[in-house]
Amino acid sequence: IAQALGLAERFVGQDKCIVILGDNIFEQPITTHAAAFEEQASGARVLLRHVEDPQRFGVATVEDGRIVRIVEKPTEPESDLAVTGIYMYGPEAFDYIRHLKPSDRGELEITDVNNAFIEAGSLSYSVLDGSWTDAGTFESLAVANRLAENLMLKVFEDSIGHGRAG
Repeated sequence: IAQALGLAERFVGQDKCIVILGDNIFEQPITTHAAAFEEQASGARVLLRHVEDPQRFGVATVEDGRIVRIVEKPTEPESDLAVTGIYMYGPEAFDYIRHLKPSDRGELEITDVNNAFIEAGSLSYSVLDGSWTDAGTFESLAVANRLAENLMLKVFEDSIGHGRAG
């Protein structure tokens, strides 16, 4: 993810950007979170969600209202706050990416970018309400499918209630 974001630098320039992973499905709109990020003078924002299986995700440890560290797929998670697949970055993200070293997997890790923002004291967060899933396992793919189906049904029912569908 970090390498892909780095490739977008020439398009983003000195603007802020939002990265949304394509295998994530969110029940609630992210507009309020994006607006909060837009109000930030600088830094980054991640969206967290309480989960039952935090070892599948990057896990944030929050102390005194601040994220103090994020550990990718920990065997013994310090919390149940997963970092979802929405990352909001200021242009300084590209400086951090340029200085990353490949992980043991040979990749530039987005968790390392987030931890660089933590070290700089400029990573904010929001905790999501509503359903969220990523389609990273067969089980979560089935959950994502059901969530998408329910969201589509709700849109359809809402459109009937407002006289927009036959």
